[in-house]
Amino acid sequence: MKAGTHPWALDLSQLYTEIWARLMRGVHDRHAPARHPTLATVSKDGRPQARTVVLRAANKMAGTLDIHTDLHSAKVKELRVTPFAALHVWDASAHLQLRLEAHVTLLTGPEVAAIWESVPAASRLSYGSDPAPGQPIEKALDYTKGADQASFAILRLGVETVDALNLGQQHRRARFNRDDNWAGMWLAP
Repeated sequence: MKAGTHPWALDLSQLYTEIWARLMRGVHDRHAPARHPTLATVSKDGRPQARTVVLRAANKMAGTLDIHTDLHSAKVKELRVTPFAALHVWDASAHLQLRLEAHVTLLTGPEVAAIWESVPAASRLSYGSDPAPGQPIEKALDYTKGADQASFAILRLGVETVDALNLGQQHRRARFNRDDNWAGMWLAP
């Protein structure tokens, strides 16, 4: 059964506000659909790469989203070559698909030191594995985890476009662009 039309899906301005409310909820609520979006990058040989990440910060005014990562991960190498990514969120309860395109800036070292201090000790173990993430190992557990601040990086996504598709009773689709100050336009779904 299809959901009815949400009031926020009827107006471009309300839809844009709802999109960012859901993204910000993903930062603070472990059960929110935007908590674990899919990040897509392009490998050095031009192949698409997608992985689930954790949304760590969302700033509507700046139009940015932050993802923490290990500096030695494949996605960092890919983004150094092609600094663009797509982020996908599916919110089943709202029948809402979000596709965001972004320019990615890599933050490391002193730029992230204050944020590193706020990362829980158990979570710090995600940054600094030996060997580096994605490297071949002989057995499934032939690696060690160690909290290494030098391996901690933030991917800051400067959102350039947002494509929102609401699959309620009547499908509605809109696209918002940074270049037009997020005014938005309706698209055929």
